[in-house]
Amino acid sequence: MVEFLRRRLVEPVLALLRQGLAPRELALCLALGTGIGLFPVLGVSTPLLAAIALLRRLNLAAIQLVNYLIYPLQLLLIIPFVRLGEALTGAAPQPLTLSAGLEMMSQGAWQAVVTLWDAIVHAALGWALIGPAGIYVMYRLLEPVLRRASQKLTSGDAP
Repeated sequence: MVEFLRRRLVEPVLALLRQGLAPRELALCLALGTGIGLFPVLGVSTPLLAAIALLRRLNLAAIQLVNYLIYPLQLLLIIPFVRLGEALTGAAPQPLTLSAGLEMMSQGAWQAVVTLWDAIVHAALGWALIGPAGIYVMYRLLEPVLRRASQKLTSGDAP
């Protein structure tokens, strides 16, 4: 797993720093890609992140790399976000499983949306409580780390 993360995440991030991407911009790409990549409504994060990257002139490759790497975690967090949203609204917990939701999606996205509308809204509310703060904290943590890595790269010391 460590080798996988090094090859698929660390090396591409270092390559972006070597190419001259500013640590501040890269930290923002990584934080947004992770935070919005975890948004618990399937099919939303990729176009939303593309739009954000284009509008903010961020590195599209960096932001989407993290989005795709975070996808398994997005699937795992859907039900916890639903439960959090249910708790926020005082709604009774719906009987849901990830496998049942994916099965519904395979029978047609529109039918799944109609059937799971309450769960989708609750999941989005749960994410809204945690997501923006998580993006902010991640950005604040990553920016100095990437700044130091960039300084090491320019001084010839590989991190």
